[in-house]
Amino acid sequence: MKYLPIITVVLMLLSHSDMNAQADSIYKAHIANADNYYTTKEYKKAAREYTLAFAALGNKGYPYDRYNAACVWSLAGNADSAFHNLFIIAEQSGYSNYNHFSTDTDLDPIHDDKRWEKVSAIIRANKEKAEANLNKPLVRVLDTVYITDQQYRRQIDGVEKKYGYDSEEMKKLWKTINYYDSVNEQKVTAILDEHGWLGPDIIGNNGSSALFLVIQHAGIETQQKYLPMMREAVKNGRARGSSLALLEDRVALRTGGKQIYGSQIGRDEDGNHYVLSLEDPENVDKRRAEVGLEPLNEYTRNWNFDWDAEAHKKKMEELENAKNK
Repeated sequence: MKYLPIITVVLMLLSHSDMNAQADSIYKAHIANADNYYTTKEYKKAAREYTLAFAALGNKGYPYDRYNAACVWSLAGNADSAFHNLFIIAEQSGYSNYNHFSTDTDLDPIHDDKRWEKVSAIIRANKEKAEANLNKPLVRVLDTVYITDQQYRRQIDGVEKKYGYDSEEMKKLWKTINYYDSVNEQKVTAILDEHGWLGPDIIGNNGSSALFLVIQHAGIETQQKYLPMMREAVKNGRARGSSLALLEDRVALRTGGKQIYGSQIGRDEDGNHYVLSLEDPENVDKRRAEVGLEPLNEYTRNWNFDWDAEAHKKKMEELENAKNK
């Protein structure tokens, strides 16, 4: 699905001028419902909401919503509808994020279908076309970095659900993740030291995401070293402010401070998720909006809990009291 990383599209099937206000409102309402059903793993209901959203606009829709519709149809066991949406974005909107597409576990159920290779070939061709003027040697390196950073992390939920959080299978998976994190950190820091923080105009959106993901998953010394470089890259349009916000939060927490944007989630002894220590929780959504992040309550639904500033403050107080006993 769309949450990590942000799906990049080259063209849109639908411009805002094509929508009237009423149709736009209906469309957005169904998309929001679909996102909620996806979070609760009610995939057939999510797929129906996407269908209703597209119908509200005369069977049109944004490519990122078409992509997400393909994911839920795949998870719901309907390969025909999944491929219908994938071929639309591949053939009509030039969808080119092959690395995300090829490692998205939501699409695993349709990998054995004979149509998988056909749509994969179209997306690979779109990627090659989109990257024609980029630094291809660096793109190839960062493609590998991105894939190895993401493909094993996307297995975490499935392994935890099947074997348990503290299982040997989970420990083995994290050992693999940590190994590739170490390898990728060497590759990315070498690029940053030689070239600085490169923008999408040189390494593409996927390459830009790879730089951020590796630093986000690195040790605190590496994060502190390259945080100023990323701040400067955001000022110059070479990196996204929304990505920088996540790194700012992680560094703040790891150095004993409080996060600013609420991006870092913890889990207590009972297995319940919560937002880790946060500065000025009442105004967090204002700060998130300034850097292009969705409201915190939409974000926390990925972990199946609702954000509430007062509940957060109470939780922090409880944790502090428990620590001091």
